[in-house]
Amino acid sequence: MAASIEYYGTGKRKRAVARVRLRPGQGEIKVNKREFENYFPSAVLRTVVRSPLLLTETSDRFTILVNVNGGGTAGQAGAVRHGICRALLQYNSELRQKLKEAGFLTRDSRIKERKKYGQKGARKRFQFSKR
Repeated sequence: MAASIEYYGTGKRKRAVARVRLRPGQGEIKVNKREFENYFPSAVLRTVVRSPLLLTETSDRFTILVNVNGGGTAGQAGAVRHGICRALLQYNSELRQKLKEAGFLTRDSRIKERKKYGQKGARKRFQFSKR
């Protein structure tokens, strides 16, 4: 049996983690074994996911299989984009300059700040009473 060519990338955003595999194909995207359009019903999120493929003009070269968990839909879309970018670098390292200029290779480090004791939340305090 011939070994199939596969490029792998892990993407993260907020609490979401996406494991992305690129295989030679026709441009089909499957997320958690579901159709891409069903998993991300918002057009904005679909654009976020497709942006590295459109930038590098590789949208019709690969079938993309994604396993993503954690976080919400926006975080998952960002994680999938990050994973696709890392997998594209495995495919062709010359795409690095384009992806870096667009800011797709940087892991967005903004996460939820923890709640502190003696407070209502991370920053919010209980109302101060002088008397």
